[in-house]
Amino acid sequence: MSRSVTSTDVARLAGVSQSAVSRAFTPTAPVSAEMRRKVFEAARKLGYRPNAIARTLITRRSRIIGVVISSLENQFYPVVLEGLSKQLRRHGYHLLLFCAETQETDELLAEILQYQVDGIVMASSTMSSGVARSCAEAGIPVVLFNRTAHPGPSSSVTADNAGGGREVAHLLCAAGHQRIAFIAGLEDTSTSREREQGFLAGLAEHGRSCFGRAVGNYDHDEAARAALALFSRTPRPDAIFVANDHMAIAVMDTLRLQLGLRVPANVSVVGFDDVPQAAWASYQLTTVRQPTERMIDVTVELLIRQIDSEQAPREDIVLPAELVLRSTARLPPSPLIGQRDTGGMRG
Repeated sequence: MSRSVTSTDVARLAGVSQSAVSRAFTPTAPVSAEMRRKVFEAARKLGYRPNAIARTLITRRSRIIGVVISSLENQFYPVVLEGLSKQLRRHGYHLLLFCAETQETDELLAEILQYQVDGIVMASSTMSSGVARSCAEAGIPVVLFNRTAHPGPSSSVTADNAGGGREVAHLLCAAGHQRIAFIAGLEDTSTSREREQGFLAGLAEHGRSCFGRAVGNYDHDEAARAALALFSRTPRPDAIFVANDHMAIAVMDTLRLQLGLRVPANVSVVGFDDVPQAAWASYQLTTVRQPTERMIDVTVELLIRQIDSEQAPREDIVLPAELVLRSTARLPPSPLIGQRDTGGMRG
């Protein structure tokens, strides 16, 4: 059996040190372009491929970040995953994706720890305080993305959900709506609770209360059923705030295609997230834009800071959200503070 090619062989052929070979195959390591070219050329000639598992045993770092989500059906999360993967790779890390139902999260996290991940991003899932403590005791930092859990040892990064909900209430009240309803997401998630709390507070500032409420559980079909339930009563709502765009799109289709209503002539619809589909010409959804790119950047910064130092403090970061005015909600007589987006399809 022929001997396996080692990094020492590559170093000898390239005329560099063995540590230079190691740095050349580490994306974030300081090495000149010429040095990396020489190492890669020698590796190609010898058929050498670095062994990530062996490197893990030496450095005690896997360079892997576990990312846990509940579902990819919501169009917000494919965008998040792509951004997380790119940003982590810039820092020399790779993403390992785990999908789980909310009730499976604790069991799944125990499995993730077997992969010797360096950190965990929880996106759209919650976890028990016991598992959070287990991660902390193992020295594995956890950052909650688009979720909060208080109290707990994990950092979190969210948009200003309550502020966004309040802005929606101001918009719909200023436009003259009298019967404003709300469709909630999952009842036990911080995102839906905070958006509803802000929305109700905004209505109260105008002397209003919520006309009707239904639950869509962040699911397309359940959101459609929630819309039918709200519009089975008389009088009907004249505006709906939906806890995310994924459900808002289902609500719009239901109102237009099943009930024959015009949006916004008969009813205004506002979502939350600003997924790419919200700007499509067939929807042009008025919504609250989450600062997704900034949320991803901050999440990765927090995670790497905590990986590099056990003394790095736990942080809860709340970033501003922005009302985006398109075509599905009536506008008030005077302009509101917000971003007017009249463009068509976005990539």
